[in-house]
Amino acid sequence: MRQIIIAGHGGPERLRLREAADPVPGDGEVRIRVRASGVNFADVLARQGLYPDAPKPPCVVGYEVSGVVDAVGPQARPEWVGSEVFALTRFGGYADTVIVPEERVFDKPAALSHEQAAVLPVNYLTAWQLLVVMGALSRDETVLIHNAGGGVGLAAIDVAARVGARILGTASPAKHAFLKQRGVDEVIDYRTGDWTREVARLTDGRGVELVIDPLGGAHWRQSWRVLRSTGRLGMFGVSTASGTGLGGRLRLLKVGLGMPWFNPVALMNQNRSAFGVNVGHLWGETAKIRTWMDALLAGVDEGWVRPHVDRTFPLADAAAAHRYLEQRRNTGKVVLTA
Repeated sequence: MRQIIIAGHGGPERLRLREAADPVPGDGEVRIRVRASGVNFADVLARQGLYPDAPKPPCVVGYEVSGVVDAVGPQARPEWVGSEVFALTRFGGYADTVIVPEERVFDKPAALSHEQAAVLPVNYLTAWQLLVVMGALSRDETVLIHNAGGGVGLAAIDVAARVGARILGTASPAKHAFLKQRGVDEVIDYRTGDWTREVARLTDGRGVELVIDPLGGAHWRQSWRVLRSTGRLGMFGVSTASGTGLGGRLRLLKVGLGMPWFNPVALMNQNRSAFGVNVGHLWGETAKIRTWMDALLAGVDEGWVRPHVDRTFPLADAAAAHRYLEQRRNTGKVVLTA
């Protein structure tokens, strides 16, 4: 098989293509010949040496794939063989062949391509957990989606629109027209002026009930300030820490020092809450994951789950995919194809 390894921490040039022996599925496992692998910002941080969950180099990252099952191990259902599926991988997804426990494998909807199916595991599960499970968003509320043009951002727009909430989003101007078409009610250019003032203006000074924020550090403080009573802040990344070498580590330190502290008494007095989401730490919650995914797959059938692939890159061009993502050029998902 072919796989992309992180040969060492650093820039995109540290991603290398290598050949390896085909893996053999063990008890309760299936082997998938991969057609598409999702690229996430966590993969970029792992390559930069800023993602503590990642294995030490040389390693293969990647949390999600779509493809065709060609073998199963003992105790796995033989009916999987020949099935088109998508799956959550605990790293290892940057490859043309992966082994996955069958409880993390799902039938691919016929309406979706393999590239679109590779959007579902991380982006849509994260959005569902942020908005529905922990964010408890309702139709009479307003949600602010930061980085609305990213993979999780677009998934969150779909989920929020399904709920019936009012949607505000931050993004660069080049993405505004597309985001309006996707269902964002008001798009805010975060690069000019004070976006918190624009949120106040758009909400008549009341603020929003839910903010989802992947940026981290002091940005979370700003997001906290735009919450109204009963507001919730959902945090799911620290993308502002991105950087290589010493500069990246210093930036990560700055992000850490800028993070807000949440005092329980202040939370009570302000009637607000804060929570964090990391789908990569839910490996022991298979039943929850499958329940959430069942709801999302129903959304595919009903037409409100609309995975958007911005650009695909051949597996061998993973370095180019990382550069594209780091430069924030994507609107939606970046995918590797095997």
